Amino acid sequence: MAQFIPFSENVEVNGYTVLSVVNGVNNLFKTKMLEILAKNNIENPQPENWYKQTDWLRAFKEISQKIGENTLFSIGKSIPENAIFPSTIDNLEKALASIDIAYKQNHRGGEIGYYKLASYDEAKKEAVMECFNPYPCHFDRGIITTMTRKFAPLHAVETFVVVDNSKPSRLTGSDTSWYIINW
Repeated sequence: MAQFIPFSENVEVNGYTVLSVVNGVNNLFKTKMLEILAKNNIENPQPENWYKQTDWLRAFKEISQKIGENTLFSIGKSIPENAIFPSTIDNLEKALASIDIAYKQNHRGGEIGYYKLASYDEAKKEAVMECFNPYPCHFDRGIITTMTRKFAPLHAVETFVVVDNSKPSRLTGSDTSWYIINW
């Protein structure tokens, strides 16, 4: 497996999450995103409806090929504002751990993988996330970036989220990507 290939053909994604493709881009691209979704069997997406993950991943692949990875990153950054997330998040460690909870709330119908907070070190101001899912790396980096920026400790001046290039990633055909988070 790698990016854009579902773990199970039966998985569905809720409309709140699907709409991040539209809500995660500026107004000039919204019509283009709706066209790409429609071309991939997701016409007029509604928040309450469920859509085949296979179709949504095909739309991601088309966005990647035609528009680029920066757009995938922007869409990922909008996920925390569009998808359903736990309401009890009050610090960065909980925020990063909640990505997996939200992921499971917004998907159904089969194996979807996971987001795992592999380590968290407040003293070093560093965390590591393991992401085992079929989504593009740049999309996941966007989700992690927003959660890090939103919940970083008050003393954090900047935040950084990068793919750990010392390990295999979905960018190189692996099922898993690792991210290093610093604040």
